[in-house]
Amino acid sequence: MPMLLAVAWGCLAAVPCARAARKRPGRARAGELAPEAVAAPAPRRAVPGWLGRLPAVWAARRTTKHAREAVLAELPVTIDLLAVAVGAGYTPYLAVEVAAPWSPTELRARLGSVVSACRLGAAFDRALDDLSRDQEELRGLTDALLAADRLGAPVLESLQQLAMSARADVRRRAEAHARTVPVRLLFPLVFLVLPAFGILTVIPTIAVRLGG
Repeated sequence: MPMLLAVAWGCLAAVPCARAARKRPGRARAGELAPEAVAAPAPRRAVPGWLGRLPAVWAARRTTKHAREAVLAELPVTIDLLAVAVGAGYTPYLAVEVAAPWSPTELRARLGSVVSACRLGAAFDRALDDLSRDQEELRGLTDALLAADRLGAPVLESLQQLAMSARADVRRRAEAHARTVPVRLLFPLVFLVLPAFGILTVIPTIAVRLGG
């Protein structure tokens, strides 16, 4: 009998608790049931934007530098081709159109863009202005062609002088590059050749004397 009374009183006491639990939102009950030891993962530290862009900026600068060096190396040959076309009686535009397919790789693309723009309706002087704006190294060439196209000035002598100046510039840059070779050879000499020489000659001699 006392057992039955205890069970009855327990059931009566549990009824209000069950009703209160039904009224509470499920999200709150889930929060109470979640283990306290499990902590939320720490947010990952984001990489700064400028740091992520460094490889792309470095690659773009190297590409621009290589393209500029290629243009300067190809400029004398291209000017000679234009001078031959002008000497044969072609107008500046026709000289560019004839010389473009025979020019070296970098300047072939740039002169070809001028020809393509003119075929699409652009003015020849405007296309040359755009070319010199994108490639400052071609300013002297475009100025000579523009003077001949706008004013009818003789351009053959100007092209010959530009070719001589471009060859001298290529020679100066080659000599400056050659002067940097001994400095760049110091690294393999100091860190590779001399340690290998010491390992192959000095250390065996010391080992033989110590062993004897």
